[in-house]
Amino acid sequence: MDDVLKLISKTYTKDKYGVQKATETEREIFCEVRSIARNEFFEAGRNGLNPEYEFIIAEAEYQGESLIEYRGKRYGIYRTYIEPNTDFIELYAERKGGDNG
Repeated sequence: MDDVLKLISKTYTKDKYGVQKATETEREIFCEVRSIARNEFFEAGRNGLNPEYEFIIAEAEYQGESLIEYRGKRYGIYRTYIEPNTDFIELYAERKGGDNG
């Protein structure tokens, strides 16, 4: 694990007017970054996704977050995969417009 990313989770609460407000919580963790494999790129593209990175992190670090910040850019997690017989999980991320939320 030679790089760092931020896992971002969102919680929603209603204000006094009943309008939902999002609150983000960020955690920095160590990761390994890989390019998306060719077959992953094409399969995801068929489903309307734009994959950019595969992040490998310790499985215990992942708490179901849906967003990643890496090198100042935000990515949505569209798929996860727990590596068999290891303590690692793969997070597949795509860059989208807006806040990825």
